[in-house]
Amino acid sequence: MSTSAHLPAETAVANGTVTDRLVEANQRYASGFTDPGMDARPVLQVAVVACMDARLDLHAALGLELGDCHTIRNAGGVVTDDVIRSLTISQRALGTRSVILIHHTGCGLESLTEDFRHELEDEVGQRPSWAVEAFRDVDQDVRQSMQRVRTSPFLLHSDDVRGFVFDVTSGLLREIDPTG
Repeated sequence: MSTSAHLPAETAVANGTVTDRLVEANQRYASGFTDPGMDARPVLQVAVVACMDARLDLHAALGLELGDCHTIRNAGGVVTDDVIRSLTISQRALGTRSVILIHHTGCGLESLTEDFRHELEDEVGQRPSWAVEAFRDVDQDVRQSMQRVRTSPFLLHSDDVRGFVFDVTSGLLREIDPTG
């Protein structure tokens, strides 16, 4: 796929910053935009929690359209307190009932450790309040994330929680058995 978003970094910033280019792209988008009249409630009543990795095009990979789901992304797609906060709002205020968790092969968190926090503390003089959530076994990390969702007292719906690993070379999802 070749789009303006896939220009080399040097080309993207030749006439300004990357942010300038993105703002210009938004102006082109907005010039033809028509309010679809959608509600904030996802049509499919599903929330997808996934890694922020740029190789994951979740809407394309899952056959989703605008308005179908809530998408919550972070480094590793791990279920943190902030993800539970977002899922709680998604379920209690906006009607979602299902949760899909998507990690992926070749994740950067597989090569980090909690030493990353110590290095940051040494560099900036303050220890981050958050955990890195690094992992070695992507399947086990998906299981841990499923367990965190299923046991959260804040979530109304924990019966339809499924976890997957997205293969970045084939584009296929592989479902993870929560029991191992």
